[in-house]
Amino acid sequence: MADARSAPESLPPAFLEFLQENGLDPMMYSMVDTIPRYIRLKPGMEPHIPEIQSELTCHLNKVSWLPDFYAIPPQVQIASSMAYQQGKIYGIDAASGAAVLALDVQPGEHVLDLCAAPGAKLCMLADMLGGRGSLTGVDVAKHRLAACRTMLQKYSLGDRCRLFVADGTSFSILPVNSSLGNGEGSTCHKDNGSTLSEWTSKRSWKDRQKSKKARMAGSPHLTSTSEPELIYYGKHSGLVGLRKCDAIRPSADDEAQTSGYDKVLVDAECTHDGSIKHIQKFEFWGWKTLDRRVLDAERTDDLLHLQLRLLTNGFKLLKTGGSLVYSTCSLTVAQNENVVQQFLCKHSSAELQKIDSADSWPCRSGSIFKTLRFDPATSQTSGLFVAKFTKLQI
Repeated sequence: MADARSAPESLPPAFLEFLQENGLDPMMYSMVDTIPRYIRLKPGMEPHIPEIQSELTCHLNKVSWLPDFYAIPPQVQIASSMAYQQGKIYGIDAASGAAVLALDVQPGEHVLDLCAAPGAKLCMLADMLGGRGSLTGVDVAKHRLAACRTMLQKYSLGDRCRLFVADGTSFSILPVNSSLGNGEGSTCHKDNGSTLSEWTSKRSWKDRQKSKKARMAGSPHLTSTSEPELIYYGKHSGLVGLRKCDAIRPSADDEAQTSGYDKVLVDAECTHDGSIKHIQKFEFWGWKTLDRRVLDAERTDDLLHLQLRLLTNGFKLLKTGGSLVYSTCSLTVAQNENVVQQFLCKHSSAELQKIDSADSWPCRSGSIFKTLRFDPATSQTSGLFVAKFTKLQI
């Protein structure tokens, strides 16, 4: 049981109670100035390391267990550096990078990131595809997904990507394949019958009017859950030349077994209690915001339900033999092992997989065999839970 008396003085009583109820040590939040910051170097940029070190005025310490990752002092700011502005580096925690690496994405595969924002993991997935296959990013918040689009373009990684503003618990669009575009089994309505040309950042008058109406209705950021909104697609995403109705066609119930995604990442929304730097931000945002976003009992219950639904839908979109990684930056059992256990009880075709690459990672086993936990105190990363599933033929 956590000892609230040993906690940093800045943490409010309500959060200390939350930690105690979940058996978490409040002392980890005093480590914010000792845990390194991590950056990922875009592949091929290794010759530029000396100049990047000069710009950041610090040494880049290579992370031995994670390719292309480097540790830098926590106080170093990268946003103003030329290396960042020119797309040579981006910030992403090593534990988050490990969750992506656990998927073992191979060139040519079809990959789904069901909770894509803010975009660093999406960029890493795109890099791993090596210019082949496809990547689909989904997020319910349009402004956050727009940030993903900006990242993909900045790092020149969007060629085979498509981004949908949609509810991840009900999203049902499968990878583009040869059966699309022939018009069979689909009926187009209104402008959805139009053919998609190459994507442009210039919005049509109709789209601008639609956004204006949404703002006037008081919902500028969230899309309707009835139909996904396609806000970006690359030249080689497979969508150019398709009718819009085919590009956003929902899948039939059993279609994903043979035509689904090879790999799915579900980095689910959570209370973020494992992210020390995230919790520290509430000192500036206000602890009342923490109460509303993290500690509210009704919201926590809703989160648990959301996490299970995201995992369930991500698995539904996975093809037989494919792999799914579920992760959260919470350290609570409720949002991790309990969600995994509930999911396994309801899905006989789901089986946990051993993450072979994790043998060299600074993490420990979760309370369920084959699950993993990164702990700030021992991993020197943000806290993260990782579970990998495969879909069996039944």
